[in-house]
Amino acid sequence: MTRSLRHLIAAVLLAAAGVLGAAHPASAAPAPPTPVTCAGCYHPALRTSWNWVLAAVPAAPYRAVSLYDVDGFDNSAANVSALHAAGIKAVCYLSAGTYENWRSDAGQFPAAILGKSNGWPGEKWLDVRDVQKAGSALRTIMDARLDMCRQKGFDMVELDNVDGYTNKTGFPLTAADQLYFNALLANDSHARGLSVLQKNDNEQIPQLVAYFDGALNEQCNQYSECTTAQNGGYGLDQYVAAGKPVFQAEYSLATSKFCTKDNNQNFNGVKFSIDLDDSVFQACR
Repeated sequence: MTRSLRHLIAAVLLAAAGVLGAAHPASAAPAPPTPVTCAGCYHPALRTSWNWVLAAVPAAPYRAVSLYDVDGFDNSAANVSALHAAGIKAVCYLSAGTYENWRSDAGQFPAAILGKSNGWPGEKWLDVRDVQKAGSALRTIMDARLDMCRQKGFDMVELDNVDGYTNKTGFPLTAADQLYFNALLANDSHARGLSVLQKNDNEQIPQLVAYFDGALNEQCNQYSECTTAQNGGYGLDQYVAAGKPVFQAEYSLATSKFCTKDNNQNFNGVKFSIDLDDSVFQACR
């Protein structure tokens, strides 16, 4: 599993990606697909209490929250059913932008789409341009993962690591490549009756807010990058303005340093252990 931290130089890399894309128009990504709506999906309210547990399979007694975000592979249909029996919605965590060598489907990834390490043991960035091809192996794998989430009874999906184009992946990914990939997987989630959270790629929130049902962020307060006013053209507040919730996680800051800010923005802020093992849970509201 991975919990990518924000990169302070993301804006510079984004600009470089744009220049690179302009220099090679022949390889330009297609326009993103039209958003697929999902009227029957679970749509969490702006104010939704939540817990995030990826390092373990949570068991009763659960924390008194409305939503748990848990690992999609490690949790079984019975685990999801137990959350539902306790009145809790379940989010299926998936790493969409990286290969993880311990996953049960790891052998299905073609070597050609495996890039550089993303800094976490056993993980490599993926060449997300693969989904632009007919019969894409990567899309087949990701859609099978979404099917798994649906079959286990999850209500929502969290797509992690969808910001390869701002990192050293080993591939010349552009913002347009990333936008197409992210929008496609959001649509594929909706097609399965699953709502979907955006994780990472905040720079493209203005384009992605139409595809996703909310956002999950790490440490935007610590790095002063939560809002449009702070960033210039994008911010998590754009999700709130669209009536969609923001789930905001901090690890190092004391709650006194971020909760007032999160509450004022109508973000659902919580302090967790960086291990996401349920050892720390300090909700702002």
